[in-house]
Amino acid sequence: MVHPDPRTTTAVVAHGPGDLRVETVPVDRARSDEALIGIAYGGICGSDLHYWQHGAAGESILRAPMRLGHEVSGTVVRAAADGSGPPEGTPVTVHPATPGAGSGARYPADRPNLSPGCTYLGSAAQNPHTDGAFAGMTALPTRMLRALPTAMDLRTAALTEPASVAWHAVGRAGSVAAKSVLVIGAGPIGALTVAVLARAGATAITAVDVHPHPLELAARVGAHRTIPVSEPDRIAEVEADLTIECSGNHRGLASAISGTARGGRIVLVGLLPTGDQPVPMSTVITRELDLVGSFRFNDEIDDVIEALADGSLKVEPIISAEYDVTRAVAAFQHAKNAATTSKVLLRFPH
Repeated sequence: MVHPDPRTTTAVVAHGPGDLRVETVPVDRARSDEALIGIAYGGICGSDLHYWQHGAAGESILRAPMRLGHEVSGTVVRAAADGSGPPEGTPVTVHPATPGAGSGARYPADRPNLSPGCTYLGSAAQNPHTDGAFAGMTALPTRMLRALPTAMDLRTAALTEPASVAWHAVGRAGSVAAKSVLVIGAGPIGALTVAVLARAGATAITAVDVHPHPLELAARVGAHRTIPVSEPDRIAEVEADLTIECSGNHRGLASAISGTARGGRIVLVGLLPTGDQPVPMSTVITRELDLVGSFRFNDEIDDVIEALADGSLKVEPIISAEYDVTRAVAAFQHAKNAATTSKVLLRFPH
């Protein structure tokens, strides 16, 4: 369905805590190095939910209305004027980061995800905010675009960004082949982490969560065993070689510490709240555990696209529902219920 006015499009905009609106907005004016993309699908991320529910995602505080969305797929409607990027008609997904020097704080040159001035689509980390891509038509820099193989459908492609976060986290763990791995938190990122681990050859994957539904989902994408968080003794008995903490909760980190074998490694991908966290650090010391941070991703997105296209990365069960963009508020209400859902997609008709 073509929008009745080619100069306007439908977008999802957060105005403040509890104030999410579906609005008709002008179509972006593309710069010379930007292509106009007809968005097909957008995945609702935890940060989108935080902006809607709390008006902030961590320390990124919403100070003005902001278009949400950074997990998207679509098709090039108009190629960039400067000749860069894919031609018209190319199906694409998006790498939403723009690295930047920012304050000038030091970071490794080969890890641009750590650059202090890095911006992200749909993020209030900088002011003015960086609008996201939840719009039927949006202009995006061609350096963000990744052309998709013909075998890959746009619905699956909407999971490329969160799958890249999981892929990066597994990479931070080191070699996982033939290792026992504990995954704390089986929400969308946790489930995708299980899928990446299964593809990478981990031989004993254990998933932990509060709710039965995410655990059932984790088993469908590769977990060999699941444990409810209410059974701490069973978690402690895992003695995993590696643990990936995806809950973003200090209790989840405590479970990770408990369930990791002496000399093991814990990768923290779930973003903990700002400030001190009450966790058993003495156990980290006496077991000589490695605590490793994992933040977003870099060029892993290219490997993820290949793995999604050839079917070796199993993600389809993680998609719980899809809603037309006009029902975005209902979609967000659905997505916030971690007990019954995983990844919820918005569908943008053209």
